[in-house]
Amino acid sequence: MSTANAVANRFLELAENDNSQLTPMQVLKLVYMAHGWMLGLYHRPLIDQRIEAWRYGPVIPTLYDAMRHFRSSPVTGRLPANDNILDPSESDVVEQVYRNYGHLSGIALSRLTHQSGTPWEQTYRGDFMGDEIPNDVIEAYYAGRAARAA
Repeated sequence: MSTANAVANRFLELAENDNSQLTPMQVLKLVYMAHGWMLGLYHRPLIDQRIEAWRYGPVIPTLYDAMRHFRSSPVTGRLPANDNILDPSESDVVEQVYRNYGHLSGIALSRLTHQSGTPWEQTYRGDFMGDEIPNDVIEAYYAGRAARAA
């Protein structure tokens, strides 16, 4: 298990290798999706931080705080992280998520997390921010998606 900042840094590195950049919204959604796929495929979390249901989808508040000064501009540099090492299965999930979703805009990624039946949709209550999206709800959703894709 890693930190959201370490996973975000890996996504930023992958984008840089593609001569691309990611906005904070893209990074937030990609880290969330990688966490979901890790739970769904390996039944263990990728990150150890709380995930909350906010208006524009699932948010990891600590990661949001680390990037908010970029606003809607691309994230430049790396985020502070004590652990930038992902194990092989974590790296594989992050790379697959980047390949499948990294080209999408933040708005498009947000739309994916808002679909009917998603953990965000099951948790979000109007304009109230801060309800935790439990890992068991995230795991059930992504395990179901993995089973349908197999």
